[in-house]
Amino acid sequence: MIILHNSISNSELKNNMLCDNTPRTTVSFYKYYFIQDPYKFRNDWYINFNNFNVFGRVYVAHEGINAQISIPRAKYCSVKNFIYNYSNELKNIHINYSLDDRKSFWALRVKVRNTILFDNLHKSSYDLNYIGKYLEAKEVNKMLDTKDVIFLDIRNNYEYRIGNFNNSINFPVNTFREQLQNIVIFLKNKKDRIIVIYCTGGIRCEKASSWMLCNGFKYVYQIKGGIIGYVNDAKRNNIPIKFRGKNFVFDARMSETVSNDILSSCSQCENLCDTYKNCYNDLCHRLFIQCIQCSKKFNNFCSENCMNIRRFKNI
Repeated sequence: MIILHNSISNSELKNNMLCDNTPRTTVSFYKYYFIQDPYKFRNDWYINFNNFNVFGRVYVAHEGINAQISIPRAKYCSVKNFIYNYSNELKNIHINYSLDDRKSFWALRVKVRNTILFDNLHKSSYDLNYIGKYLEAKEVNKMLDTKDVIFLDIRNNYEYRIGNFNNSINFPVNTFREQLQNIVIFLKNKKDRIIVIYCTGGIRCEKASSWMLCNGFKYVYQIKGGIIGYVNDAKRNNIPIKFRGKNFVFDARMSETVSNDILSSCSQCENLCDTYKNCYNDLCHRLFIQCIQCSKKFNNFCSENCMNIRRFKNI
């Protein structure tokens, strides 16, 4: 009998990952296309990825696939061939390579969902046959230097805080669906302007650009591969990188350093800092920025209250 889920505890899996020195590569990719049987797709991918010792997160729905995975370098070609050959729609799919080689995942999770990206949009409100035009790094830099072009960061505000393009717009909300609503409300008088949108790896821009075009915005562009794609393209072609700070990522690394600019501050002492942590109080688990000094002072808790709760429990 084949087990299609992790049979080892999460803490043991994490410890195994930390003790394992196998060189790994973290990649991400997505594809919007109709999947007839998401459960069969999920099972096929879990079995094969598990055999290749792949870790990470894969979401499957009728509308497509969204994946962030960590692959042993020695098995990368085998995994890529499996992905490319699984269906015609995935042949030569664009794969984003992470900006560093730190360990990112410690377990494999492949899940069937209603959508691969929670956006709260009705299917009639966008058409993925019509999306924003892709921009390569060279074109992005040219747009950044062009007057009156609006750069719109459609990530969550906590992602934007630690890294962004200079003078880009971001609405102070923490869900993608709220970002989408704010675009229409606050940019309703700018529908004739050139707008360049960007996100982490591109998946949010696909729906956002389509939704904007369906809402009357005339000139919508998107950065191919998002921030990750932009940085890799710029490095590959020796082009100046104009993204500042860190790129937030949804894995154990929390972020990838793009430049040495520090754009944010510690949540406790307000000194310059861009290191995110989750509060050590499991009942809180708040995501917050904490400097080294405050990490020692508060013992990795977000507040004295959370620190005292843990201390009280241990008495």
